[in-house]
Amino acid sequence: MKRILFVILSAMLLASCVIEKTQQPAPVTPVEPKKKQEPPVKPSEKVPQPPKVQSINWNSVVQPLVEQMVEANGVEAGKVLLVDSVKNNTNGSLRTLKATDAITDAISNKQVFQVVPKSQVYTARQALGLSSEDSLGLRSKSIGLARYLNADYVLYTAISSHNGQRDIEMQLLLVKTGEILWSGRGDVN
Repeated sequence: MKRILFVILSAMLLASCVIEKTQQPAPVTPVEPKKKQEPPVKPSEKVPQPPKVQSINWNSVVQPLVEQMVEANGVEAGKVLLVDSVKNNTNGSLRTLKATDAITDAISNKQVFQVVPKSQVYTARQALGLSSEDSLGLRSKSIGLARYLNADYVLYTAISSHNGQRDIEMQLLLVKTGEILWSGRGDVN
């Protein structure tokens, strides 16, 4: 016990000692920066072309599916519907925002559902900590967002590619149970 106390006191004493030693600052010699000569710019061979984004008439793609959906069994008119953003499960570049807008417009024109406005969806995404660019990807996240917005249905849409052919698949989900009330598939030309 005495040894430990002696070691601790010695350490404290040594730690409190200050050695004063004046040290001369290191000499500073200014150096002028050398001017680098840029290598001559050679014209590049060819600038690669960006991938061409195909123009798709989304209205003609989604219209038949929306007509099937509003006539499906078990679908009640006047209920609140959340149109989830379209998921791009292809390797290519698609304008999914335009596809989502086309689906929303087609459903609004049928006047069967009360579609949740984009501004409400945006606010709800912020409240839940989801970025506006986040395509929810999972049906469970879509249903969670729909529950937050007090929607009765959620429309989940994904575009996939098989053997060079792109397909669009839509599913109308009942928010309370997650049950798929209607499912439809179409070609994306």
